[in-house]
Amino acid sequence: MQIKRFGVSLDENLLTALDQLVIRHHFPNRSQAIRHLIKSNMVEEKWNQNAIVAGSIVIVYDHHKRDLNNTLMRVQHDYHHLILSTQHVHLAHDLCLETIAVKGDAQQLRLLSDKIIATKGIRHGKLVMTALD
Repeated sequence: MQIKRFGVSLDENLLTALDQLVIRHHFPNRSQAIRHLIKSNMVEEKWNQNAIVAGSIVIVYDHHKRDLNNTLMRVQHDYHHLILSTQHVHLAHDLCLETIAVKGDAQQLRLLSDKIIATKGIRHGKLVMTALD
């Protein structure tokens, strides 16, 4: 890959915001921050185009909640074609963290994620997706 240099003109407020982004995310320089922003935008466009993407659904829940494990299992079996693997971790006596690796159409992954996260008893959940190219 060949690196090309180019100039960018920014108003002072936008430059300040870029510099704050560099500091917050510990980028080595502005160029790395701009690359990150461009790649993030490209990934988001893939989601909006319903491209095939990969990602993970991370949930935290109390496994003692009545019927929660059965409900989660039913949803996951309904979407088995999107699920690559599941990792279950015990955070405390009652508290579990589950990471579900997924791959498929962005829209289908959002639907699956919404169903899982909206399940009664889930304390917190988040879907993270990335483009495959």
